[in-house]
Amino acid sequence: MCLDRYMSATPQSTRTAPLASLLLITFRQEDTIADAIRGALEQTWSPLEILISDDASPDATFAIAQRCVNAYRGPHTVRLFRNEVNLGISAHLSALAARASGEMLFIAAGDDISKPERVERVMRVWLDSGKRWDLIATDLQDLDANGEAHGVLRVTDLDAYRSFETWSTNRPHLVGAAHAWTRRLFEAFGPIAPGIYGEDQIMAFRAIMSRGAHTLHEPLVLYRRGGLSSKRKWRTPYDYVARIKLANLNGSGETRQLQCDADKVGVGERMRALLAGKSARERYVSALFDEPSAMRRLSLMSRSKDVSLGFRIRMFVYATWPWLLAPFFFVKWHLRR
Repeated sequence: MCLDRYMSATPQSTRTAPLASLLLITFRQEDTIADAIRGALEQTWSPLEILISDDASPDATFAIAQRCVNAYRGPHTVRLFRNEVNLGISAHLSALAARASGEMLFIAAGDDISKPERVERVMRVWLDSGKRWDLIATDLQDLDANGEAHGVLRVTDLDAYRSFETWSTNRPHLVGAAHAWTRRLFEAFGPIAPGIYGEDQIMAFRAIMSRGAHTLHEPLVLYRRGGLSSKRKWRTPYDYVARIKLANLNGSGETRQLQCDADKVGVGERMRALLAGKSARERYVSALFDEPSAMRRLSLMSRSKDVSLGFRIRMFVYATWPWLLAPFFFVKWHLRR
């Protein structure tokens, strides 16, 4: 039930403490949303506003969220929203961030659990720094499908990232579900483009090119396995083709957003050079799968010299003759079971 442990956490605040916002986005997570909301409502930091938004889930996710919110009698301000149509992760998160009033925005997913001290620990570190950083990332606790906690998932130390060169030389390993970023950063760059399901690199780049980012090596989020970033087992090549198209849509959106943000901070040409290969592959995949004619696909494959031959051939086969790979997927699926 949603109320089992609400009263175990005592919010800590001072009269001058800044408002924090916890943004919890969810979609088709009826089995986990109650735990995610409980983690949000148990936060010990005050003042805190909790904005919960469902992205037009077809299951009982929103109804469960409603019951949790309606039963809450604690000190935090809680608002619940539901999108009329599905927006996707980036547009959904951007829309919710635009509603937030806090100085620091904490990101939460409907299948993860924020520990009660998450907001307070990050806020105190941020305030002790003089509100220096625009993004603070934390480590995560690995949570399996049965809700059992395992080892700590460590993310990259962001303090050493102080320029485009440091970011481009070694892109950081991050998990957006354990991020907090300032409202001033969001307002400076604007919403994230639709169609992107991973905002972590985008927001980290924005912060690095602004006032900087910091990593707090404490596992403050229970991170459930099985999300969009997890490895999948594909039963058929057609399933895999669908994944290729989705990943390419996300990758293309991320490329455009990073380029747009780089242009804003004066490193547009360097970003174009860095992303040239990735952008070429994304354009090739998009054009290949959009082309209905096999002969034109073959022509496209032969002309796309800015993409490696192996990649061109592999994508051509997936776009034209996916059935050739069916035996391979069948064997691989049954060996993994």
